[in-house]
Amino acid sequence: MSADEVSVRIDSWIWAVRLIKTRSAAGAACRAGHVKVNGATAKPAQHVKPGDDVRVRIEGRERIVQVVRPIAKRVGAPVAETCYVDHSPPPPPREERPAAVAQRDRGAGRPTKRERRDLDKLKDGYRPYF
Repeated sequence: MSADEVSVRIDSWIWAVRLIKTRSAAGAACRAGHVKVNGATAKPAQHVKPGDDVRVRIEGRERIVQVVRPIAKRVGAPVAETCYVDHSPPPPPREERPAAVAQRDRGAGRPTKRERRDLDKLKDGYRPYF
């Protein structure tokens, strides 16, 4: 390897460019086989250099990036985006589900103490109040 060609550990790089939140999670992803470099499963200590293709499977989604600049230290998000070219497919649309909230009739006001006890019985099971 020549002096101008710099390489960095894969676990350190995917953490530094913010593909994975923590360095330990990056190492765990490598050990679990969720990280591939140029088509081969990568161990945490494998080195990457400019031009390498990196595939990271996180949270049910595969990120496909090409290394532009290897960095070992975590940097800000705008700088991190300049260190790779993202070839990932767009994420699937998020399903909007309304939160399950107990509904009261409009204008009924706050529940009384008796109604709160009844609600507690429904949620937690029967507990006598002594």
